[in-house]
Amino acid sequence: MPVQTMSPEQISVTEKTEEELWRQYRKTKDPAIREAFIKQYAPLVKYVAGKIAVGMPNNVEFEDLVGYGYFGLIDAIDKYDPDKNVKFKTYAVTRIRGAVFDELRLIDFVPRSVRQKTREIELTISSLEAQLGRVATDQEVAKAMRMDEAEYMKTIQKISGTSIISLNDLWYSGDDNDKVSIADSIESPSSLNPDVVVVNEEIRRVIVEAINELPDKEKKILVLYYYEDLTLKDIGRVLQVTESRVSQLHSKAVLHLRSKLTNIRKGIV
Repeated sequence: MPVQTMSPEQISVTEKTEEELWRQYRKTKDPAIREAFIKQYAPLVKYVAGKIAVGMPNNVEFEDLVGYGYFGLIDAIDKYDPDKNVKFKTYAVTRIRGAVFDELRLIDFVPRSVRQKTREIELTISSLEAQLGRVATDQEVAKAMRMDEAEYMKTIQKISGTSIISLNDLWYSGDDNDKVSIADSIESPSSLNPDVVVVNEEIRRVIVEAINELPDKEKKILVLYYYEDLTLKDIGRVLQVTESRVSQLHSKAVLHLRSKLTNIRKGIV
């Protein structure tokens, strides 16, 4: 028996009926159900956009980020499979965030000089850590770049606005053209996040290993930001440091992670 199409007025997405509606949408692609889900999860788009907006240059408008995010929400609704036992909210956050960063990459808002300096530091860290077999210290990286430590830390601060995008760079899992971001693989310090499904186990293993090698404070910042959903300002309160310092430590953590993954790709580690 075909499922009857409902009008938006007839649809009320509640905890009791949501699973039924997802299964019905999978079968019928009823636009009214789709519209109901968009309306219900619209606040999630603003939440993700708000987190991304932190540290972005002034020329990046919050409303633009929200607009980009809606593309991700619609994509998530169309592709969500309730049989995979992943909460829609968790799945949608990944898609929304990915859509926002895809658009930001297209407009290429990061100055070329900053992007070049970021790449130089990343390559230096990658080379050092391949030689040392461990996470390089700030002093070691600064020395390799012929900077004093203060100059190096000032440079890290300058590039901090781009590091959030870096951590959302995508790895292709090879499964139905699906994609996995580094951020989606960050775990709770005590256990795996059961809602995060990473298709490629090897990628997850490498990322988790790289995170565990980071200094405790940097590791804690990544967990609090990506797993506990705290803002940089909130993390600063938890760690009793300034928001600027949190941003700096976040940037350092991202650079070390990206250098580790660069070495994996080259087959060095």
